[in-house]
Amino acid sequence: LRQVTADTDADIRLLRKTGAPELWRRCRRRYVLLAAALVLPLLLALGSAFIWDFAVSGNDTVPTEEILQALERCGVRVGTRGVGLDQDDLRNRVLPLLPDVVYLAVNVRGCTAHVQVVERTRPPHLYRDSDVQNVVAARDGLITKIEALDGVTCVQVGDTVQAGQVLLGGVADSPRGCRYMRAHGRIRARTWYCWTVPVPLDVSEKTGEEGAVTRVAVDIGRQRIKLYAGGSVLPVDCDKITEYRGLRLPFGLRLPVTLAVERTVTHTVYDGQRAEDDARAEGQRQLLAQLRQTIGEDGAILQTDVSTRRQGAYLMVTLRAECEEQIGVDAPLAITSDTGR
Repeated sequence: LRQVTADTDADIRLLRKTGAPELWRRCRRRYVLLAAALVLPLLLALGSAFIWDFAVSGNDTVPTEEILQALERCGVRVGTRGVGLDQDDLRNRVLPLLPDVVYLAVNVRGCTAHVQVVERTRPPHLYRDSDVQNVVAARDGLITKIEALDGVTCVQVGDTVQAGQVLLGGVADSPRGCRYMRAHGRIRARTWYCWTVPVPLDVSEKTGEEGAVTRVAVDIGRQRIKLYAGGSVLPVDCDKITEYRGLRLPFGLRLPVTLAVERTVTHTVYDGQRAEDDARAEGQRQLLAQLRQTIGEDGAILQTDVSTRRQGAYLMVTLRAECEEQIGVDAPLAITSDTGR
């Protein structure tokens, strides 16, 4: 280039050098970088042959923890070699441990084992022709609607019934004697409740944060390396929030390294007295939650009334409610040769 531009009286300045020779010249004295460049591909090649993470799919009722525990009992856990898993042998050993799973497959992609399960579909309960039952009232109420699918209707709309009273009978008279059947249907009624719950007025409350401590640890496989001094026992009146951050390469490969960040916050706790309005709201919330659970999803709350009275260190919250719900429950009948029932 200097020979070409010698006659032009041009000034040549070198701005930048690129290419493999220049890169080697820059890095040949950086021994740590060279060692990392040699060791990292080796670690990736070795690490990709083992399982460092699990992803479970297809389970709606079976908990993920239960599936992972069954796999661990059969020898498939974090750090297990993922190449060459015998699917048939693994399936034959895992399925007896999971009665609600009919199929399981483990596909290893990179460092992640993708567990696919198919849950068992339970058939509906089948009744025999010899099954005989009544439909009785689960609680006291005023009948508002009768949907009798089978059996003898023993009540009418507008009747007041007591708990245990027969609503649909499973025994009927016929010209040939008694006829037995499985009474079945839905009986809706208006019901009334009166519940009381004590709510303490003396409470211990947290005011705010006095201090926060952040501790970092590194999980490599099943081993944890603590990057902080001291033990893991928390002092009194502390809250701990742990955040796990898995390390992945830019192309999505999951590394067997997880960064665990623990944040411990200390609170000031003092003993105080709760306002009666707050205690009333707390008691009302508890009673309404219990009422909704009792009447079920198809039940309706028609009217409520809440009253309170103070008794010592407690506020007695009373809920009076009027509801409409399905009160019919099955009551099997035992037929004997002596009585016919």
